[in-house]
Parts: sequence; C-alpha cells; structure tokens
Amino acid sequence: MENWVDIGGADELSAISLKRVTAMNREFAVSYKDGKFGVISNTCNHAGGPLGKGRLDGEYIVCPWHNWKFHRCNGRGEPGFEEDRVPAYAVKVEGGRVLVDLSSASKRHKKPHAPHPLARKIERAPGPLRLVGISTTAMDARNPRFSGSDHLLEHALTEGRVLEAETQLISLNNLKFRNCEGYYSKSAHACTWPCSITQMDAGDQMDQVYEALVHWADAIIVATPIRWGGSLIPLFQDGRTTELRAERNDDP
Repeated sequence: MENWVDIGGADELSAISLKRVTAMNREFAVSYKDGKFGVISNTCNHAGGPLGKGRLDGEYIVCPWHNWKFHRCNGRGEPGFEEDRVPAYAVKVEGGRVLVDLSSASKRHKKPHAPHPLARKIERAPGPLRLVGISTTAMDARNPRFSGSDHLLEHALTEGRVLEAETQLISLNNLKFRNCEGYYSKSAHACTWPCSITQMDAGDQMDQVYEALVHWADAIIVATPIRWGGSLIPLFQDGRTTELRAERNDDP
C-alpha cells in the first residue's frame, strides 16, 4: 500500500539543489534539477556519508565524504558501478507540498568489493627487531645538497643493523600520494582504515608507509628537517634582546 508523507514545501525545497531532509524518522537526500525532484536515501553505501550534504554532478549526487556517486532519482551508482545503489523513492508535488511514498523504496544493494590488502589481520611474525626510518626532507632531487636530517637517520639505521635489527628506509619525497582531504574534519566516521584515498586510488603510494607502520615495524624513527624560513629568532644576551633572521637550511 502507498504511504505518502509530506517532507516539506515545494518552494523551499526547490530553492536548494540538494538538501538533507528528515521525516518519519528517515533521512532523505532531496534534489531539485530541471524542474524535477529526486529523493533517495541520505546514507551512502560506502561509509555511511550524508548524501544530502554533498553536491550534484549532472544527475548524480556526490557523497561529501569520499566522492561516491548515486543517481539522484533512481539511486543507482554511476556508470560502471550500477550494482552499488541506495534506496530511491517515488515523489510528487501536491498543493505546493512535496510528498514521498515510503512504501516505494527500492532495495539497497552493495556490490561486493575485495578487501584492501592493508585491511588484513595484523600479525607479528617471529624475527628480530624491525626498525623503519621515515625521511620527510623536501630536498629537490634535481639539485641535491647535504641533508643533516637524512644523514642522522642513516646513522641511526646503520646502528640498528649493527644491533641485528631489520631496517627499512622510506623517503616521502620519493613517493607519489595525495594529501589528506580532511575527511576526519567532516566526521570522525569519514576517516576510514585503510585510508579511503588509498582504497580508491591504486596508484597512491602512501600504502608503503601504512604497510611499514601498521604491519611491519616494531620501532619508528621520523627524521624531519628544521626549516625556519624567514622567521625571527629572539636572542637574549647581557640583558639585551637582539633578533637573528634564520637562514633556510636542512640541518637538524
């Protein structure tokens, strides 16, 4: 049986292209485009993101958390991902009010996805101490110069090997990866493990860091250069204060 419920005024809902609306203890992502309303579930299939707080890309709603897309009217995933779909509802306008038929909800379907290799169980295999060194220098590889932080890191790893530890060196400068996109700032639940960026981008090389930190290393050394830039360092001498402009360098 049909079960039409009022979710708001047509004038109000049509003034915004996409909005999250709550009615009868359900959350909807209500969109308006080209004179037509679309109503689908507000909950994204991926990590439960709020679709109604996303944006429209043509006929698709883009989740604000991790950019998954669903058709604003039928709830199906974007081309190639149609098996991932969220509930969609029949909608009509009567007397200036937008009505949704709760009984018309299509079924949610999550396309099976193979787990990411990083998602495996964390197990420590027998063996010696494992030590990973992470270099964070921003050295220009085309114009190299002496790096004090990298020099000290190599000394530390060498000493680790003397003490019969297994060692690994990771230079962030040699990896290609996207910056964090602030998912945690949007919601703690949006920040997933493995990182959603690494899950979505097979070429994201941050997986090497995660592999080392989560599944391999017993101890971690992070070597970071001191970069004062053009800041002023106050010096106190004989009761007088002078200012020294620090020189940009890579020495620790």
